[in-house]
Amino acid sequence: MDVQTCLKKLQYVGVLTFATVGADGSPQARSISALHFEPDAIYFFTARGKGFCRQLLHDGRVQAHALTRYKEMIRLSACARPVADDEQRLWRDRIFDEQPYLSNVYPGETRNIGLVFGIRSARVEYFNLGVHPIERAYFAWGGAEAERKGYRVGARCIGCGRCLSRCPQGCIVPGKPYRIAEEHCLHCGACFEACPVGAVQRLD
Repeated sequence: MDVQTCLKKLQYVGVLTFATVGADGSPQARSISALHFEPDAIYFFTARGKGFCRQLLHDGRVQAHALTRYKEMIRLSACARPVADDEQRLWRDRIFDEQPYLSNVYPGETRNIGLVFGIRSARVEYFNLGVHPIERAYFAWGGAEAERKGYRVGARCIGCGRCLSRCPQGCIVPGKPYRIAEEHCLHCGACFEACPVGAVQRLD
């Protein structure tokens, strides 16, 4: 798995759930299909009057999420920005060409109410629940900083094996100290709760 394969899978899914934070601090989520993918960017269309647009203009931070038919979860954590004024029509028309249903929603020149945003940098997480052990990977795209989540076993480990016995995926490797195979970790926290000496540390 690599970041471009993740982006291609998002394109195949076609509808992404975008999450932002409302003005009152409440979580906001909506499904977006007015999308266009380039190797170095994702463009999407929304109307200027929508709360989604106002939230993006105010803050820009967004998470986009998709689940494939094979139980693969792909999540982008990014900052979305409006594309330049002289590029708005180009990307808007490209999106409308690729998504013909949009002409029924915004016929003719009513599409001018829209604003196109771009994502050119993101932290990307891949999580496959359709295999055993599960697969997980993190990528940095477009110059974003890499991210680490989950748990690790520190030097206080006494080698008792309780963490391994509680791990649903059996992804803990005996040693001095024990080691969690991060690419198969569920992040469930069973090892963290089981450790009698507090050797398991949360990374996020």
